[in-house]
Amino acid sequence: MSALTPRAPASSAPAPRALTPEDLPALVGQELAVSEWVTVTQERINLFAEATGDHQFIHVDPEKAAQGPFGTTVAHGFMSLSMLAGDFLTGGGLPQITGARLFLNYGLNRVRFPAPVRVGSRLRSHATLQGVEQGQGYLQITVQNTIEIGGEAKPACTAESVFRVYL
Repeated sequence: MSALTPRAPASSAPAPRALTPEDLPALVGQELAVSEWVTVTQERINLFAEATGDHQFIHVDPEKAAQGPFGTTVAHGFMSLSMLAGDFLTGGGLPQITGARLFLNYGLNRVRFPAPVRVGSRLRSHATLQGVEQGQGYLQITVQNTIEIGGEAKPACTAESVFRVYL
């Protein structure tokens, strides 16, 4: 589990709704938040390759990747997924919940990578509430995340995130 702290987005993104724990059950099935746009740079892809040890040419060699199936380098699928815990969550991709002391990333359910993320692409996450369960001193919420690629029909990633919100 990792501790997460949602923050208000910059002025370019829609402000997340401030919700009470009592509000959540009625919002199941609704989009709760949209994150800020994040541009995927080659530097960021290279840093992810360094962190994970995945140096496949389609990620880190622009000349060789230009001859490959995508015409340029592409981000690792797991890089897009990892952005849910960083850029998207802290960039307005989850609503603020009043009385929450701590958000913990509890895990993931179904994860898919429908489309490649070419270098220079812009990504943002849409968070739709899928479920709310009451625990002893916490709520467990399941959120369907769809990571949109600007100008593309298919998303970069879809994933169900499970959070524990300690009150």
